Amino acid sequence: MIIMKNIIYFLTLLSVVLLTACNSTAVKRDPAYAVVRPVAVEQPKSSDGAIFNVSNNISLFEDYRARRVGDILTINLEEQTEAEKESATKTSKTNSSSITNPTILGTTAEFDLPNFLPLASSKNNNLGLSLESAHSFNGSGDSDQSNKLTGSITVSVVEVLPNGNMLIRGEKVITINQGNEYIRIAGMISPRDIDADNAISSKRIADAQISYTGDGPTNDSNVMGWLARFFISSLMPF
Repeated sequence: MIIMKNIIYFLTLLSVVLLTACNSTAVKRDPAYAVVRPVAVEQPKSSDGAIFNVSNNISLFEDYRARRVGDILTINLEEQTEAEKESATKTSKTNSSSITNPTILGTTAEFDLPNFLPLASSKNNNLGLSLESAHSFNGSGDSDQSNKLTGSITVSVVEVLPNGNMLIRGEKVITINQGNEYIRIAGMISPRDIDADNAISSKRIADAQISYTGDGPTNDSNVMGWLARFFISSLMPF
């Protein structure tokens, strides 16, 4: 029986080791950021017999700025944000209530009795009531956050809107040793913001969605375990 338990324990441990060893560093591309290829347009056949065809000409004075679906352009990442927040709250409340020992019919001067038919007469047994309460709360908090992202990524135009603005998206994957780094960006740009080098600053992207993530052993070592996350979450009652 003991040998069987040891065998089961050994097989379980071996399975865990094999699963860990099989952790592949293959690139996990996101289909939502795939490059959009332009639709091929069939060129009309020339019927005038001339050698020159206006549909196939190349303009000598035409720049290479992106303006059609499938064109590419470079995004210069210039993201830097800083945020600071501080708050303080202080409240206090005090209540006091008192009810004396009640009597029936009150006092009478004719019989010179201090209390006529008291509901309770002994000092330790009366219906008098006294309540006092005090509450106070004092809380404070502050938060600082700073982020910076620089670099460049080349993306493609996925749609040209009727007003000339373009929707762009792209993904860059960098594999270093046993881990991958993913940079993804999407948004809308105006052709007027594209410079002569066919590049645009990330500050000029409307509805920008920029993500910088990674995977692999290095990234896994920087992730907090589920039990540690539970102890610092709002579910923890203490």
